[in-house]
Amino acid sequence: MAASDDVRIEEVAYLDHGGRKLLAQLYRPSGPGPFPGIVEVHGGAWTRNDRLTNTAIHMPLAKSGAFVMAIDFRMPPEAQYPASICDVNFAVRWLKHHASDFRLRPELIGGLGTSSGGHQIMLSALRPRDPRYCTLPLAGAQHDASLAFVMMCWPIVDPLARYRMAEAKGNARLLEAHRDYWPDEAAMEDGNPQRILDRGEAGRLPPALLLQGTKDDNVTPDMADRFAASYRKAGGAIELRKFEGLPHAFIARDPEAPAAREAIAAITTFVRRQAS
Repeated sequence: MAASDDVRIEEVAYLDHGGRKLLAQLYRPSGPGPFPGIVEVHGGAWTRNDRLTNTAIHMPLAKSGAFVMAIDFRMPPEAQYPASICDVNFAVRWLKHHASDFRLRPELIGGLGTSSGGHQIMLSALRPRDPRYCTLPLAGAQHDASLAFVMMCWPIVDPLARYRMAEAKGNARLLEAHRDYWPDEAAMEDGNPQRILDRGEAGRLPPALLLQGTKDDNVTPDMADRFAASYRKAGGAIELRKFEGLPHAFIARDPEAPAAREAIAAITTFVRRQAS
């Protein structure tokens, strides 16, 4: 990975649902490559925001020498789970299929997600060949949706535990988002990275990075620790970085703050290690 301030930004329609085009913002670093590639899945309680939400992370990654594909995906009220996971699965396969166009190595394509996007990218990584998520055909594609590495920022890796926390606190905003996205609690149990690990259902576990603020009231206090412990117990390598006193989505709140800069540096360093 060679750092450069020269980043080319493009917008493409990577998926067409019967005339409803899903867009991706591509951040292309300069140089001959090959570059590591990253599919980025934004947060927003599964129900809001778009591919431009995390530009404060996309640009430093691209300047550090990584290609970033930040995607839109189907959300309520258009579609519930698992539609968005199908879109994420497709996006990974699409990027691998077009790797040579962007000077990438298909075997070095990873994922990044924030909040509910962290849930979705990890779920896709744990089930890259699940027939429920591989429903969208891609002509000529030869790759599956497995990821070389995964990065999560304040992820909702146990959506059922978060739902029950929101119930206990009477958090109407989060409860509404859960009920809009998830068909029922059985779906929250099934599409649940924490429970997948605990049930022994995970296959290959890619190297992972998890960033978590200690004053994040959008997750249960033990969510990140429990997930990291289960990931290691299942045989995966995961780095858990905690940021003392910081809330949910602290990078987007103030990208120039020292802690945000430290978190972005942790992300770029992690990608650099995978690329080497």
